[in-house]
Amino acid sequence: MTKTVLAGILASTAATAAMMTGAIAQPQPQTSNSSSPTATPGKPPLDLSLLHVQVILDHLGFSPGILDGREGISLTAAIKGFQESRGMPITGKVDQTLLRALYPYRQLRPVKTIALTQDMLAGPYAPNIPKDEDQQAKLPGLYYRAPVEKLAEMFHTTPEVLQEMNAPGTRLTLGTRVNFPNALPGARNYDPKLRPDWRATLNTLNVDSNQPQGAKIVVDKSDGVLRVLDKAGKLVAQFQVTTGSEHDPLPLGSWKVTVVDYNPKFHFNPDLFWDAKKSDDPAMLPAGPNGPVGVVWFDLTKEHYGIHGTPEPRTIGRTTSHGCVRLANWNAARLSLMVKPGVPVVFQA
Repeated sequence: MTKTVLAGILASTAATAAMMTGAIAQPQPQTSNSSSPTATPGKPPLDLSLLHVQVILDHLGFSPGILDGREGISLTAAIKGFQESRGMPITGKVDQTLLRALYPYRQLRPVKTIALTQDMLAGPYAPNIPKDEDQQAKLPGLYYRAPVEKLAEMFHTTPEVLQEMNAPGTRLTLGTRVNFPNALPGARNYDPKLRPDWRATLNTLNVDSNQPQGAKIVVDKSDGVLRVLDKAGKLVAQFQVTTGSEHDPLPLGSWKVTVVDYNPKFHFNPDLFWDAKKSDDPAMLPAGPNGPVGVVWFDLTKEHYGIHGTPEPRTIGRTTSHGCVRLANWNAARLSLMVKPGVPVVFQA
């Protein structure tokens, strides 16, 4: 894979590079105004051509995880899923065959520059979330800690990537123009029957209201992905997931979704957690994107198990869970528009 090949097939990235200016973080004196992304220490620099591939795959329902302009297991899995859905050779590589298949979607530019609005910056926030569940239970909500965390989830990325994409000293204030990965949806006409708070969450997470309808969910432990199949058995969406641990392995078998709980509270029962302390007491944790199950919970016929979001999207596919299936909040929210209670769920090795 070379930048020249990518640029030639996905159209010019030079214009996009000109939009980039450097880094975003806590307010600090402006020290530079670079015309290209700034590398994070210990990581390769953000590659705008790779970001373009990620953005297109994300829009098409084959999530590469965090939009960060870098290669990795999540991008490889997303490419394989897209290739399977199109009947292509499954390589997992950004090669010319893949780029030709993505070419019709090149209008989905990798970067959007947006003036911050009041809604984008609005809280409430929970800057100091305690570690202990009994203390978390006393909070009104497990909200985002700060605007930069909210904006990162909104655009399917991390605060660190936003730092790379914007100039040092960029302030998150009303009207400030900020560069984001292009996770903007094509439509937001959510079903009016959905609860208002859930429609607001879908909007905040930039979830497109037009989604394919799934007839079956398959979670593959070996690949670390959740696949959504339609009535004909065709793969229509795929998301990277975390699928249990040595202590709490994924319960292989066939189950069903019984309930989809939007913006759920979480009942912490220490008896169900092998790593809970003996002194821990049961607690009802408030709802919020930083709650243990994120923004949505899919209850299953397997008792105490579910599919849900997460407060730590960067860990998906890279750490373990307590047996449940975890997705990034934006992907879990998207899944909620694809499936309904009663849909079969297969957990396989």
